[in-house]
Amino acid sequence: MTEKSYLEHLNSLRNVLLRSLGAIAIIFFVLVFFRNEIFLIFANPLTEILPANSSMIATGVVSPFLTPLRLTFYVATFVAIPYLLFELWNFIAPGLYKEEKIGFFAVLFSSIILFLAGICFAFFVIFPLIFTFFVQASPSEVLVMTDINEYIDFVIRILFVFGFAFEVPIILMLMIWSGVTNAQQLSSARPYVIIGCFVVGMFLTPPDIFSQTLLALPVWLLYEVGLLASRFFINK
Repeated sequence: MTEKSYLEHLNSLRNVLLRSLGAIAIIFFVLVFFRNEIFLIFANPLTEILPANSSMIATGVVSPFLTPLRLTFYVATFVAIPYLLFELWNFIAPGLYKEEKIGFFAVLFSSIILFLAGICFAFFVIFPLIFTFFVQASPSEVLVMTDINEYIDFVIRILFVFGFAFEVPIILMLMIWSGVTNAQQLSSARPYVIIGCFVVGMFLTPPDIFSQTLLALPVWLLYEVGLLASRFFINK
């Protein structure tokens, strides 16, 4: 009976993975017809501040085709996240108690909101600031012409870095709720956390103090938010 139940779980997990991959594939094949428009949207934070005599370039032979295609796949995966989480919920929820379902759903929903907030913060706040800084800091004799493949790699990396960085309050609350640590210990570790934020920003952002600070400060503020939220929700 135990073996049968285990095999049934594996079969359910396989079906969840197949349906999730199918959803990403369907969305991708719909969006692929708009791949160039999607690329222009993501390129806008840089192109709108480039000098009049400058533009983005493609140094690879197949880059004009593959780069928008790759970006479209990332966007399709992102668009499919609500359905992927729905499948995850259907797979996990039957094994949870009522109180656990409420807690799991709250964590899941909060994680989505914070991840979206991190992406929006990076796209609408961070990108205009750092691209303006990079363009204005370049020597007057240098014409800024960014390769589209390197640009998309940079944009996707920064978006995911800020998206995951904004999950700090959820991580803190889970650590405190599980008993790994407590709010008092985390508060006393604040100086080390601030230094750690800048160290992490040094490895995850471009090698300039400006970008590192733009990542470190929001993470530190979210750390404080997580401490305040944990004192209220965990105790309650």
